Amino acid sequence: MTTRNLASRQLRGISHPMRIDAGASNPIYRQIYEAYRARIRNGSLHVGELVPSTRELARELGVSRAPLLNAYAQLLAEGYFECRVGAGTFVSASLPQSTSTAKRNANFAGRRETATNAAALPHYERPTWAESLGPFQVGQPALQDFPIEIWSRLIARLSRQMGVGALMYGDPMGLRSLREVLANYLRLARAVRCDADQIMIVSGSQQALDLTTRVLLGAGESAWVEEPGYWLIHYVLKASGCRIVPVPVDDEGLNVSEGMKLDRTAHAAFVAPSHQYPLGVTMSVTRRFELLQWAQTAGAWIVEDDYDSEYRYDSMPIPSLQGMDADHRVIYIGSFSKVLFPSLRIGYIVIPPDLIERFAAVRQATDMCPAHASQAALAQFIREGLFSRHIRKMRKLYEERRRLLVEAVRSELGDTCQLVGDKAGMHIALLFDDRMPDAKIAAQAVQHKLWLSALSLSYAGSEPRRGFVLGFGNSPATRIKPAVRLLKRLLEGRH
Repeated sequence: MTTRNLASRQLRGISHPMRIDAGASNPIYRQIYEAYRARIRNGSLHVGELVPSTRELARELGVSRAPLLNAYAQLLAEGYFECRVGAGTFVSASLPQSTSTAKRNANFAGRRETATNAAALPHYERPTWAESLGPFQVGQPALQDFPIEIWSRLIARLSRQMGVGALMYGDPMGLRSLREVLANYLRLARAVRCDADQIMIVSGSQQALDLTTRVLLGAGESAWVEEPGYWLIHYVLKASGCRIVPVPVDDEGLNVSEGMKLDRTAHAAFVAPSHQYPLGVTMSVTRRFELLQWAQTAGAWIVEDDYDSEYRYDSMPIPSLQGMDADHRVIYIGSFSKVLFPSLRIGYIVIPPDLIERFAAVRQATDMCPAHASQAALAQFIREGLFSRHIRKMRKLYEERRRLLVEAVRSELGDTCQLVGDKAGMHIALLFDDRMPDAKIAAQAVQHKLWLSALSLSYAGSEPRRGFVLGFGNSPATRIKPAVRLLKRLLEGRH
């Protein structure tokens, strides 16, 4: 019995395999007809997709066009195919697409629900503030002010110079040239004690947190998190089956003594000591020493998330916690999403020497290595002084936007809220009465192109404070005051 692989093309040059049996009693034209019909009905072929011409398919199969012409004629007659003059044969655009899609969704819904429950994760819901660019969107830098033309020329130049080695699998730790310039930068700008061998390049701080959790923590083990804190770390820990211990944050940062009361034997603490999210607190020197002492005594790890510490307005940038660590207990994480642009997807981990091999093994097991081109471009961007120039420019820009936002909040909202976290970074927090429905108001604000992050969503415990986190990085100066006035009207129920 002889079999042949038949192929249709969803895109020109892309094969979509199906099988026929040349020795079967069912004629070849009928097998082709039934295969196409089945793929259209189950959604493998979508409405409007191009199918190969009979001439192409006959040449590919090494058979005459006759059975193909017969199969196509039947599919055209029944309305599965349609011809477009000068363009070719397509799956009919008049076919309903929803039926097969709904069936597939129904078939997989149970399995997705089971996996979600097993990982103790909430259902995926894109935050309202992430929907579009606009006033107060959290986490977005001033994208319009990024030197995209310089970056594009740099990418083009490096692409022309790219050798065959750039096409191979890279080092799971990342491109050596980037790690070297990054080590120099971190030593000078952040007082991080490291060399290039300790740095791993990753796809943003979120992957850094995920990899670090995989290395440090096992299912059922506990970890301190700041309360309130970075909400996505809650997802990472839940996905790994870890137990979250929310430790309160006050005006000195994470309260270490409270953390020891809650769980003295936790395996790790996730903190942002230079600029805490969302309250913007800087951890005091006393608390830093207390945290390091606890980690050494408990044999625990500290994960330092240093996501936007380059931007400080009333003082010099605060040195890293990692630079104070004499016991190699701190894993330091940083990212270029805030200082350059989010879609760059480059972050980094500074790893204690005795954990490097373990981190590399886990990285290799997940996604092998980071992409070469973006790493090479960033290394050159830093080496040529373009990065430090951009930071200086953005610091002035954000300082002005911060000033305008603080003035507008104090003028429009007065003593109805408490403003915190305005000394650094690209956001401030507004604290309101605990009865205020911040999540509901944030959802309503989207309809008015106002992108608020509800403070209550940053809590892992049962008694969240209410308020908003307002990003000003991508809020143009001219739109800040009108946006605060709009927020005031929403709070008053007038919009």
